[in-house]
Amino acid sequence: MEIIESLQWRYATKKFDNTRILPEEKVNILIKAFNLTATSYGLQPLKLVVLKNKELQKELTAHSWNQQQVADASHVFVICIEKTVGETYITKYFDHVKAIRNTPEEILKPFREQLIDSFKTKEADEIANWAAKQAYLAMGNLLTVCATEKIDACPMEGFIPEKYDQILELSKRGLTSVLVLPVGYRAEDDMFATLKKVRRTIDETVIVL
Repeated sequence: MEIIESLQWRYATKKFDNTRILPEEKVNILIKAFNLTATSYGLQPLKLVVLKNKELQKELTAHSWNQQQVADASHVFVICIEKTVGETYITKYFDHVKAIRNTPEEILKPFREQLIDSFKTKEADEIANWAAKQAYLAMGNLLTVCATEKIDACPMEGFIPEKYDQILELSKRGLTSVLVLPVGYRAEDDMFATLKKVRRTIDETVIVL
């Protein structure tokens, strides 16, 4: 039941204590959890930008519909997707598989070629939509780990990706921002911390056949 209690404890933090900073070991746990997130085909079309620069955080707040969590959080995680996932990217992934697992080429080749052929038929928007779904998987994973580590967090779609991309110079890295996750510690006077969690009943959300 410990994980359920942790999930009951978490909420979308509305006000962070801007005097408290996450220890490096906690940040590293989240970074490793991000990297271990399950993704489609194992391709990991994602990168995580970790912000701990208060000036940058303040600047980005104006492009986050003035949500103060971005400025006050200990760190801000920006989950990004790769702009280009094609033959070069896929081949590099399979080369990595071969190096890590020593998998024979005759086993890897059919799947690699299948994926390359599949992605060649997809439009850029379709690939971006697929990659964005992987970003949401990462966000969900990070929220669960935050709960178990008693790290407060606020998942955010409410920001202007184009402005984030510009300020963080993400295009130079072949990336575009998809989701934002301020993390840290809740402020003692955040009224939302003590509100009862509102969820539909399990009978309403789960169908057992």
